[in-house]
Amino acid sequence: MAFIADILLLAGALGAGLYCHVLSKRLRKFTNLEKGVGGAVAVLSAQVDGLGKTLEQSQNTARGSVEKLGEVSDRAEAVARRLELLVASLHDLPETQTEKRKSQAAPSPFFVRSTETVEGRQ
Repeated sequence: MAFIADILLLAGALGAGLYCHVLSKRLRKFTNLEKGVGGAVAVLSAQVDGLGKTLEQSQNTARGSVEKLGEVSDRAEAVARRLELLVASLHDLPETQTEKRKSQAAPSPFFVRSTETVEGRQ
């Protein structure tokens, strides 16, 4: 009986040793920096760093664009004010004789029917 217990104890120890060996190999592959999860973590870390730099560059570019857009908008508003003043000042100018003749002498190229009614007709 003791002999059978020793054999079972030895078989259990060999089984546990084999299990530990297989587990050790799997853990080594799991933490391998090139192929395992360690490699994936390293790649993702590098990608996060790259995305951070790209985001910073995009923000700087956007800030520059906003500043340029603000300057262009200010210039456009100033030009619009000047144009409004120029148009307003043109309304104050007296009409010249040639402009009066042109506006009166230009007949319409279209025939327009009179709206007056003839007696008996409507």
